[in-house]
Amino acid sequence: MLKRIWAIFTRDVKVSMRTFISLYILVVPLILAFAINLFTPGINDTTINLALLEADNPEQIAYFKSFAKVELFKDVESVQKRVEARDNIVGILPEGDKHYIMIQGNEPEGVIDYAKLINSLNELDIQVEDTNAEIIEFGKTVPPLKRTLVNGVLLLISILGGMLIAFNIVEEKADRTIRSINVTPTTRNTFILGKSLLGLVLPIFGTIATVFICGFGDVNLLQILLIVSAASLLSLLVGFIQGLSSDDIISAVSIIKLLFLPLFASVLAIELLSAKWQKFFYWSPFYWAYKGNNAVLSQTSTWQQILSYTGIVIVLCGIVYLIAAPRIRKGLE
Repeated sequence: MLKRIWAIFTRDVKVSMRTFISLYILVVPLILAFAINLFTPGINDTTINLALLEADNPEQIAYFKSFAKVELFKDVESVQKRVEARDNIVGILPEGDKHYIMIQGNEPEGVIDYAKLINSLNELDIQVEDTNAEIIEFGKTVPPLKRTLVNGVLLLISILGGMLIAFNIVEEKADRTIRSINVTPTTRNTFILGKSLLGLVLPIFGTIATVFICGFGDVNLLQILLIVSAASLLSLLVGFIQGLSSDDIISAVSIIKLLFLPLFASVLAIELLSAKWQKFFYWSPFYWAYKGNNAVLSQTSTWQQILSYTGIVIVLCGIVYLIAAPRIRKGLE
């Protein structure tokens, strides 16, 4: 049995490597992870941009870099050209023993005031050590936006596994091998397990890659894999149903993409709605999976909490299975 399951799995891998869309699904978690790392700001990043001269005092340049993003230019004309660009950037240029502010005129007032403030602090030679303010930290080292995006990508990866299953079953139908199962030693359960294996391996691989690429390598990996694997069960069921009832890839993908609706609705409900309205989304496995992933990524999760979320997801997917099982059996006949 295990040998037949492995044979089905290896065949699916080979088929996926030959098809562009399947190959794209296999690598899309890596693409999304690198994109999140590239475009999301760090928790200590500032949105204030300053343009300075390269010939300015190195100590002053270092001072400004402590409080803003600094771009260096060779001459005043280059600074002026940069300030006149479409984004918001303020020039700070030397004039004798002091510096003056160069602006385009349409920058937000807060950006200009911030530039004036750090320029004044620099001229007064006030350092961070001179403040009497007390800094209290709550241990948050990951930007909330980055955590939300990574969480969304993990749920997206769970859906991609179902898409791969649908593609491979459509391929089996095109090769006329589905009905051949009934005259071979391979049972229906063996066939289902073999087909499901790739749909589970992709979420596991994608989750591990995304977590480490995006800098969450210190979270409890076992907890997050447990939740993502449970959430993948729903997409696997939909993938089987669509693959068996569709004759081409386009129609197979069309229904699976509907899973994005409860996924996005669950994310928006948790992020935007108050607790009293979130009860209307308890039916969605993605709601509980998102809450579980969020707890793990925030490093506030407990095993009792994760096991309860996972259990709810499995129960909801089990209900879907009871409804979909007759269609899956009929499709394999």
